[in-house]
Formats: sequence, C-alpha cells, structure tokens
Amino acid sequence: MSHWQQREGGGWFAIWLIRTIALRLGRPVARALLYPIALYFFVRRRDERAASRVFLSRVLGRAVTGRDVFRHIHMFAATLLDRLFFLARGERDFRVEVEGLAELDRCIDAGKGVLLIGSHQGSFEALRALGARRPDVPLRVVLDKQKTPALTAVLEALAPDVGAAVIDASLGGTSVALAMAEGAAAGGMVALLADRGHRSEATRQVPFLGKPAPFPVGPWLLASALRIPVVLCMGIYLGGNRYRLIFEAFSDGIEVPRATREAALDDIVSRYASRVEHYARVYPFNWFNFYDFWQEMGPADEPAAAARVHRHSGA
Repeated sequence: MSHWQQREGGGWFAIWLIRTIALRLGRPVARALLYPIALYFFVRRRDERAASRVFLSRVLGRAVTGRDVFRHIHMFAATLLDRLFFLARGERDFRVEVEGLAELDRCIDAGKGVLLIGSHQGSFEALRALGARRPDVPLRVVLDKQKTPALTAVLEALAPDVGAAVIDASLGGTSVALAMAEGAAAGGMVALLADRGHRSEATRQVPFLGKPAPFPVGPWLLASALRIPVVLCMGIYLGGNRYRLIFEAFSDGIEVPRATREAALDDIVSRYASRVEHYARVYPFNWFNFYDFWQEMGPADEPAAAARVHRHSGA
C-alpha cells in the first residue's frame, strides 16, 4: 500500500536562497524565478509528475498534456512562495476574497471554539487573512513540523508568533488532542487538513473522482472528542496575487456513536470527500497531493498510469 511521504526539495540552502531573493527583491522577481524552478522539478520528479497526470486525467476527464502537468507544478510552487509573503507581510501583497464569513462568525459567536478542516488545495496559509477580519479570535494550526523541517524553520523565523501557535502533529495523538482542546476552550479556531493519510494511520475507502480512495479518520475522531462546530475551509489560489478564502458549514458537532462507529465514519468521511471533490473539479490545478492517491500506479510509466485511469473512469 502506498502512502504519502514528503520529499523536501532543495534542502536548507535552496529554501534560504529563495526566501532571501523573495524578501529582498520582491514578489515579481521571485515569481519570475518560479518558472525555471518549476521546470527543474517537472523534469526531475518523475513520481510527482506521474501523480499529477493521474489526478488531472480524473478531474479534467481528458488526455493530459505536459503543459497541464507543468501548470499544476507551477501553481504549487506559487503557493509555496506566497507562504513567505503571507507570514512576513500579512495579506498586504494579496487580494483575498472571502466567502462564507457570516457562517464562520455564527459558529465563533457561539463561544465553543471552531474546528476548521481543510485539504491540500490552494494555500492553507491564506487563513492568515482572518487575522484582519477577526483579530479577537486566536488561530492555531495543526501541522507536522518533522515532514518539512527546513521550510518550517524558515517560516517560523519569519513569524515567530505564528510558529508558536502551531500544534505539532508529530508529538502524538494525546498531545495534539490536548492542545486542540485548549485552543477550542479559549473560544479560538483550530485548523487542520484531513485529506492525507500517513503510514499506519487508520483510513476509510470512500468514493473520490470516480474511484474509492483512502481518507484518514483521525481528524474526525478528534472532532468528535471536541464536540465543537466544524467548518470546512479552502484557501483557493486564483492566480496572480488573488486568493479566495471559502468557509462552508459542515456540522454543529461531530458524533461517532460506538454502536454505529463504522457506518458513522463512512458517512462523515464520504461527505467530506464529496466537498473536496467539488472544489477539485471547480479549481483542478489547486490540488496538491503529488503522490499515488488512489494507490494504483505501481511502477508503470506515466502514460500507462493515465491510460489506466481512463479505463477505470470510462473517460
């Protein structure tokens, strides 16, 4: 069975260099440099390239070109670069549209805290734009700092206060659950991503873009323990300096009864996956899970993997 395993590209020096260029020369210069950087990864990262081709074949419903795959990789690189600017300068370099803020405000004003659940679509860092709209509500984000240590160190150096608010998922379930409960008890927002399973993590197979795919159950078990409102959030990248921050009510409180645990989890995860699929279809080049998501690729070359997707989906 294949799982997501992050390969941090470039290492400490490359990330430091990009950060220095970006903050000293500005975003336009840094964005111009993204084209050769994205081309390098397009050429060198065969597995990620193949995964992109399989996903795009499913979501676009047509044959995928090299131009499509390059665009996908370049969009990912652009959102990574923008993380630097969101942390260093807030949203002043960006135009951030917000949808569903009234729904989020309703949940916040209930006073129980709010669990924001997203996916690897667009930029989760766009959530920082909430600071200007609800400065009275603290935000804590659950991230695994051990997966990308060089990038994490650079980002935390840019914004130490933001780094201090991160809940490190690598510390283990109990520590993470306690930190999340503390954030919610203070009436704050706690945010995490729920579309990527790790090795030895429990998952459920649910329909996604025409074929069952594994989604982790851990986020939903945490949600059931917290018993607070759940709001889906997506920081969609629209190109240029534009982002769309979308909030969508999901539940006033997740319940997973012991007697019907399996069925309840299937229902919850399926509902979540259907919303992720919706946004993937609307914004296909914002999906950034560059690995064998459906666990079907094996050692085959890219064209064969994509052809297999077309056979399975009837495209």
